[in-house]
Amino acid sequence: MPVARRVLLVATAAAAAAPHRLLQAQPRTQSWPLQAPRRTGIHDVAPAPDGGVWFTAQASGHLGWFEPKSGRTELVALGSGSSPHGVIQGPDKAAWITDSGQNAIARVGWPDRKVQTFPLPAGTPYANLNTCAFDGDGDLWFTGQGGFLGKVTPKTGEVSVKQAPRGRGPYGICATPAGDVWWCSLAGSFIARVDRKTGDSTVVEPPTRNQGARRVWSDSHGRIWVSEWNSGQLAVHDPRARSWRQWKLPGSSPQAYAVYVDEHDIVWVSDFGGNAVFSFDPRSEKFERFAFPREAINVRQILGRPGEVWLPESGTEHISVIRTS
Repeated sequence: MPVARRVLLVATAAAAAAPHRLLQAQPRTQSWPLQAPRRTGIHDVAPAPDGGVWFTAQASGHLGWFEPKSGRTELVALGSGSSPHGVIQGPDKAAWITDSGQNAIARVGWPDRKVQTFPLPAGTPYANLNTCAFDGDGDLWFTGQGGFLGKVTPKTGEVSVKQAPRGRGPYGICATPAGDVWWCSLAGSFIARVDRKTGDSTVVEPPTRNQGARRVWSDSHGRIWVSEWNSGQLAVHDPRARSWRQWKLPGSSPQAYAVYVDEHDIVWVSDFGGNAVFSFDPRSEKFERFAFPREAINVRQILGRPGEVWLPESGTEHISVIRTS
């Protein structure tokens, strides 16, 4: 059964004059244990178009679908040897998945559940595929931690792959409102912007060395937010101003893993070191901590839809949501 934690909203005169974010009800958290016949190894999540939530079942080789109303879980087999990592919803309302086990991109049509795979070009070494994002032209870009950046053109089915600058490490990737694509290198500790015509990448160095840039996400202004695994920082790069800012996560030994920016430009980041998820308001520069009763929740991805922030607990086989309105 769902376990909910509700927080009462206290209305004050000060709140009435506050920004839109502060006028909403205080967030509330709800969690469910995954009801599956086997351990899924839940890794990334993405809202599905039918009100459900997709997740990658890395351990079992499935795309999972979770229905919040009933708590029901469904598993869609992706193929022999599958080990999916990232999942997002495409412009076609399908689930698009980076499948490191098959060295391929997988597409699962929705609601027909039809599975289609786009293998990397023949001769491509094991790429260790991680995450993906659609650009403004409808092409899918993806990272391979083995040192690769690639693209799928859905209209033709063509898959192309390039070696990433500085070798192994490409991990998180995102698209901006303008349709540009940025990615980050965990091993290389940098972020990079993709030239969508050539597939080449321009490296942008963060001010903190060896910070371990793990995931990236764009806000509505095109600023690139970065979760820094090694430094325990949340950072932001403004491409227009060519500027950087960084904030250390609260706690004694934070490890920033996932980062996501919601519809109000509130930034969400998961902290392995503190077993928590934080929201960060860039206007006040303040963090708010969301704790969980389970140890080692290990949230590896954050994604959402208006009013909902979804979290996969890879360490506990739970799925959680923080409702912000």
